[in-house]
Amino acid sequence: MAKGYETVIGLEVHVELKTESKIFCSCSTVFGAEPNTQVCPICSGFPGMLPVLNARVVELAIKAGLALNCEIADYCKFDRKNYFYPDLPKAYQISQYDLPICKRGCLEIDADGQKKTIGITRAHIEEDAGKLVHQGDITSSPFSLVDLNRSGVPLLEIVSEPDMRTAQEARTYVEKLRSILLFAGVSDCRMQEGSLRCDANVSVRPVGQKELGTRAEIKNLNSFRSLEKAIEYEAKRQIFDIEDGVEIVQETRTWDEEKQTTRSMRSKEEAHDYRYFPDPDLPPLKIGKDWIETLRGSLPELPDQAQERLIRDFNLPLYDAVIITSSPEYLAFFDDCVKLYSDAKVVSNWMMGELNKVLNQNNMEISDCKIRPNALARMLELIDEGTISGKMAKTVFEEMFASGKEADLIIKEKGLVQISDEETLKKLINDIVVQNPKVVEDYKNGKKKAAGFFVGQVMKATKGQANPALLNSLLEERLQKEL
Repeated sequence: MAKGYETVIGLEVHVELKTESKIFCSCSTVFGAEPNTQVCPICSGFPGMLPVLNARVVELAIKAGLALNCEIADYCKFDRKNYFYPDLPKAYQISQYDLPICKRGCLEIDADGQKKTIGITRAHIEEDAGKLVHQGDITSSPFSLVDLNRSGVPLLEIVSEPDMRTAQEARTYVEKLRSILLFAGVSDCRMQEGSLRCDANVSVRPVGQKELGTRAEIKNLNSFRSLEKAIEYEAKRQIFDIEDGVEIVQETRTWDEEKQTTRSMRSKEEAHDYRYFPDPDLPPLKIGKDWIETLRGSLPELPDQAQERLIRDFNLPLYDAVIITSSPEYLAFFDDCVKLYSDAKVVSNWMMGELNKVLNQNNMEISDCKIRPNALARMLELIDEGTISGKMAKTVFEEMFASGKEADLIIKEKGLVQISDEETLKKLINDIVVQNPKVVEDYKNGKKKAAGFFVGQVMKATKGQANPALLNSLLEERLQKEL
């Protein structure tokens, strides 16, 4: 960021609510079906078709609002947001304008080691549009196909205050938001499937200026990395333009993943451009306080509560606790594992290290992993028992991940049992020391690193199966005899 400027960031996050049917009809919301197989006259916009509200949508929206510390409205309504796109058959979207179901919430993030509260202006219910599938390119008669399977899928749009000042803060906010929504059970938040998408409003201003700069909205960011990179680029672009005397215009931009740049799509619409008015086919919603309190009581342990428990009960660092509470499935894996293996920090280290590595490499969720908590706990026991070393355990772990086999079976099949017999190791050490008098002389002359040569030779001779702690102890004992 150029000196003398600060970035101001507000986010609009669109979350698909976890319902089996759409918001105003009974069509399925299952992802991945053949195009245009989950549509009906209502969600495909036939004239005269009347919407009927899915009560489950309202329930999940309330639960999300409660999890985000929002006020839940006792009265709200639906509005028509009028605009035309090829993937919006009715030429208007049913949304909520001036009376949303949730407002004035907040969530807390960690910003450079400090707690920072990000305000949530509102969260409102709306229907999703369809999807355009673009074919060809500019040289081959391009055209677009429309898939309406997603049209009418229920969304909750969560609008933050412009409280974020860096791309990293924005990323942390969305990561925390995703975690809360997963724990609350209101969405699967699968960004790769589009069930969590983010629009970023970005502006810059001189440090100390209270007035906001002219903002650009970057649409449909569907990964944490893209969100962070797009904001960083857009802030720099605006600063360069300001420094060059170019006026910043309010507009909607898109992120080009291949070129790692934002580019202009259209001028930014204002609320009056949409000509909102109350939807005449849907009555207002009156939400009873008893129902709200019942739903509040049904909320499970949320990430902040879980983090406090992990720090209190297992003495884990905050960093570990944040990662372990990234999803309810990840936390459940940890909890089940420490019931069987009591060293919580060791479990945490393996989950954040080896387990995260293979999950990321294979683009997998922990629920799809073949390694189960009892299998990881057993492998850790085998390390403690001296059956395998920590280095050997990584080989065993990789095979467990690939095949789903238990550690004991893998160790037997691959002959990976650690050599911990003192007499066997003493003989090997002695033979190697005798065969390398020059290295012994180096050791005697103060080159202590020469001991590493002997360790390497013993490990080579045992195919890495010598007990490292015992090997180092016996080697030191043998080398002392040469001094």
